[in-house]
Amino acid sequence: MAFFTDRAAAAIADGKREFLELGRRAGRFPSASTSTDPADATAEISVWCSNDYLGMGQQPKVMAAMRDALERFGAGSGGSRNIGGTNHVHVQLEAELAALHGKEAALIFTSGYTANDGALTVIAGAVPDCVVFSDELNHASIIDGLRHSGAAKRIFRHNDAAHLEELIAAEDPERPKLIVLESVYSMSGDVAPIREVTEVARKYGATIFLDEVHAVGMYGPRGAGIAAREGLAEEIDVVMGTLGKGFGTAGGYIAGPAALIDAVRTLSRPFVFTTSLPPAVAAGALAAVRHLAGSDAERTALHRNAKLLHGLLRERGIPFLSDESHIVSVLIGEDAACKKASALLLERYRIYVQSINAPSVKTGEEILRIAPGALPEPAEVEKFVEALDSVWLELGLPRTAA
Repeated sequence: MAFFTDRAAAAIADGKREFLELGRRAGRFPSASTSTDPADATAEISVWCSNDYLGMGQQPKVMAAMRDALERFGAGSGGSRNIGGTNHVHVQLEAELAALHGKEAALIFTSGYTANDGALTVIAGAVPDCVVFSDELNHASIIDGLRHSGAAKRIFRHNDAAHLEELIAAEDPERPKLIVLESVYSMSGDVAPIREVTEVARKYGATIFLDEVHAVGMYGPRGAGIAAREGLAEEIDVVMGTLGKGFGTAGGYIAGPAALIDAVRTLSRPFVFTTSLPPAVAAGALAAVRHLAGSDAERTALHRNAKLLHGLLRERGIPFLSDESHIVSVLIGEDAACKKASALLLERYRIYVQSINAPSVKTGEEILRIAPGALPEPAEVEKFVEALDSVWLELGLPRTAA
């Protein structure tokens, strides 16, 4: 304990994050309260950094499905999938996800993190002499899965298909190769050059594992993601997604060839040795997947708000990293200033946008990660930018040239 009291505690304090306790208000998203007293109107805030991008966490069909499953099956699942924890709804959800991506089978995990970690540990580790090519900005869950696999790794420059090809070309043509990347990157908001990557994969006989966590529900026909939007779904061997963002609930999944899914089901420790998703959560996710497969309204509103936000920020010279997606990362580049901007938005305007620092981003690349979502009206987006602009002026933050 002395170690944590001294050196480790000091290191943690330097980069300590403060977590705002809040309660989102169903039927009023993105409204939330920072008080447990429902009568305390002064505690109401507006959340502009939620990953529930489409507001499916309050969608009536989703909530009704969860209430029904809770009444039918109770609160928990009863154990791991191997020990009494496979519910009818789990099986239905996996079939729906496989169909969404046009794959033979799917497998759900308790989180997106465990889906990446558990799947990649098996997929990269079970194939003898496999070499993995991973984008340098891939998520921590991908990094951990590849570490746990023990496979050899080659890191290619972010979204640089030419560098990827250079690295692959240097390998033995007969060596098994796996390319791992994300479609939409969670901190920068930019989109991978999936077409170029699939061309490299075909040329060198590589398998592609695509993390579509920040894309499923939001992009492509029926919400199937960026690869589907680009007409490349069939070129992707394994799709990984989450149920906790566009689908508004919790959990993660992979979809791909039946034999591969069976191998992960059998060998993945994060799958085998953990309690399965509560049936009510799986039922809510199933309702969300089905709803978004038939409704474009939420996607249309999301992209409208993102496009409006991009334009308003550009008009005011407030720098942001990418206009390719619904993730709008405003660049501040200094930890203290980023935290101060977040605090001022909350104190003055009751707007919550969490500041993002290391290790989520590199030191010196601190951001306010804004997710406008599908639910705010355009007038609310304009009001948000006015508040951000006032904070920008007060702190004397640099602007981009007109």
